[in-house]
Amino acid sequence: MPEQQLFEYAVIRIVPRVEREEFLNIGLILYCRDMQFLETMFTIDEERLRAFAGYVDMEELKEHLCAFEKISRGDITAGEIAKLDIASRFRWLTAARSTILQTSKVHPGLCNDPMETLTTLHTQLVLQPTPDPLRP
Repeated sequence: MPEQQLFEYAVIRIVPRVEREEFLNIGLILYCRDMQFLETMFTIDEERLRAFAGYVDMEELKEHLCAFEKISRGDITAGEIAKLDIASRFRWLTAARSTILQTSKVHPGLCNDPMETLTTLHTQLVLQPTPDPLRP
């Protein structure tokens, strides 16, 4: 079995009203230095998002998330940030900000396959709804 590699990830969140600090997880960014891996994965559940914050401009949100993807991949059409080295791009994407699109704190882990790990985390933290403790 190959040696496991250290990875770091952050959850991408939509925070429609920053002052209320309420959020919905919509994606992840995963970085593995030793494997030169940086990817973003997101899913927008429009029905859920409309129920949570119907006033959010879905097209604008998608544009911002696509920019996250392009920066992760180093696509120079995303601007100067995308030209930075992989570690700097990850740090820029996960920097604290007071905008509608934010990331969680960075969390570490170990993996053999960063893409598989990204997919697993995305499923667990974004796609699987959190059970409502008030519902039987």
